[in-house]
Formats: sequence, structure tokens, C-alpha cells
Amino acid sequence: MLAFFSCKQASKPDVSDIKLDIKVERFDQDLYLGKSRNLQETDEMLQKKYGAFYQDYVHRMVGDPSYSSTEILTTLYNDQAYTDLNKEVDSVFKNMSSIEKDLTQTFKYVKHYYPNARIPRMISFVSGFAVQTPIGDDYLGIGLDMFLGKNSKFYGAIVQSVPVYLSRRFSPEYVVPRVTETYAREDLFPVRDEDRTLLSKMIQNGKILYFMDQVLADAVPDSIKIGYTKKQIDWCKTYEVDIWAYLLQNNLLFETDYQKIQVFLGEGPFTPGLGDKQESAPKLGVWMGWQMVRKYMAENKEVTLQQLMAEKDPQKILNLSKYKPK
Repeated sequence: MLAFFSCKQASKPDVSDIKLDIKVERFDQDLYLGKSRNLQETDEMLQKKYGAFYQDYVHRMVGDPSYSSTEILTTLYNDQAYTDLNKEVDSVFKNMSSIEKDLTQTFKYVKHYYPNARIPRMISFVSGFAVQTPIGDDYLGIGLDMFLGKNSKFYGAIVQSVPVYLSRRFSPEYVVPRVTETYAREDLFPVRDEDRTLLSKMIQNGKILYFMDQVLADAVPDSIKIGYTKKQIDWCKTYEVDIWAYLLQNNLLFETDYQKIQVFLGEGPFTPGLGDKQESAPKLGVWMGWQMVRKYMAENKEVTLQQLMAEKDPQKILNLSKYKPK
């Protein structure tokens, strides 16, 4: 067992010499503590400490620009639901030490591959389920109320706006993977306008997930990286040949019609048109793209992670991957 553990860890580069110590700033706690203080002083303190994040929070996440920040604070502090939600968040996230440790390790790997990468401030907050991991000019937010655990009493009450297939992923173990994914998609590798075919979007998504393979801990399962249940992972593996055949037979790889390709990329309880009794996994194009990229890197061991992420030709990746599921 020790040998297995050593082998697993050896698959990652040694980043012990990289100086980094990520701390999550608890805006949620600072905001709540302000409830018992002078409103104007609280507003000024939050503005001084959190700057752009505070402005985005009051004017975009929980309010809008037509109200002043003090008006938004007053509304929050008078809302019993806000108080109840904060107490729940505080009980689940008494401290962030384990999450900070995992974030630090993950972003050390990021710095290993991309030394010039800018690491944003990590700021936790509560928004009443408005947003999960927003990213701004100098911050990446962590909406703790969207990581309370799938059985949280709050998620049953918002099922009309947040369906169960999404809220089942609102658990603490998803914090680091979702932060990593947001950072990769929004900061490091934004989507290019010219990538409009299903194949290009499959490969782009596959590259993001492969990047996550390299920077997240080996112990993070594929199901959490992509947001599947184990049953959905097993379904994909069982029917990989059929999924691939369906895409080829319907000439979908080079399709650019948004409505047609979004079926294979968007969130949902399943992928329409594939599988019996709505048992298929959702966003099958994302999962297939991940398998293509993994196969490409396995077949082309001289290709570095940086070269993979910079490669602009999805057809090249498909061809050199020799991807032909059997």
C-alpha cells in the first residue's frame, strides 16, 4: 500500500520549492459581523478591505447598481434567511484550513507549469445561491452557500431554480476542483471565438479537464472533476463506442449550429437522444473530449502540458490521438 501511494504521488512534479501559501479571506464572516456594528463603518471597512470584490458583491451578486451599498447591507441584515444561511455556512466551514492546504498545493502545480501565472485573491462569501465561483480583476470568489453538502435543507427549498442534478454537487469536496476549473477556463485558457465546431469545443473542454488532472491531487476522482455520479462515469465507459459512432454517423463533429452542439456540452440530468430511459450521462461531448486528449497525451509523450494547452488545431489532436474506442 505504501508503494502504491508513493507511485501515485510520483506522477506529480516536485513543487516543494515553490513559495506559496493561499489563504481564503472570509468576507462572509466580516460581512455578518458588521450586522451588529455601525452600518456606515461596516460599509467603509468592507470597501477598504475588499475593494472590487465588495462592489461586485453588492451591485452584481446580491443587488444592482440602482441601490447604494448601505441600502443593500440593510436589506441583507433585515432578512432572516440571510442570518439562517450564514449560520449554516459557519457550521460547515468553521475554518478553511484543509481547503487552503489543497488550494495551495494545486496552485503550486499551476505555478510549476506557468511561472508567470497570476494567482488571484481567494474570497469566500454567501450570496443566497446567486453565484458559485465568480472571478474578477483581482479575485476568485468561493460561494460557500453552494458547497454545504448535497443533503442541506436549503437545497430542497430552491429546487425550482437549482435542480437536484446540480445541487447534488454542492458539497465541500467540490470547492477546490470548481475553483481550479473556473481559474483555468476564465483566466488561463479562455475560449477562442473561432472554435465553433463541436469537435473544437470537445477538445477545449477535454484540455481543461486534462489540465485539472495535472494540478489537482491524485486522490480527486474523475467523477468530481467532471461532476458526474459514479453511475454516469460507468455509463460513459460502457457506451463509449456507441457515443462515438453516434457522433460520426450524424456528422456532428464539425457541426457549428449552437442548438445542435449544446446538447452535448451543456449541463442537464442526461443527454437527450442517447441511452434508454434517460439513463445517459449529461454533456457527453465534454467527457469524450477528455478521453481524446488523454489518449493524445498517452500517444505523444514528448508533448508537454504547455504545448497541449497552446495547440490550436483540434483536428491534429484527434488525428494524433488515434482515438478509436473499441
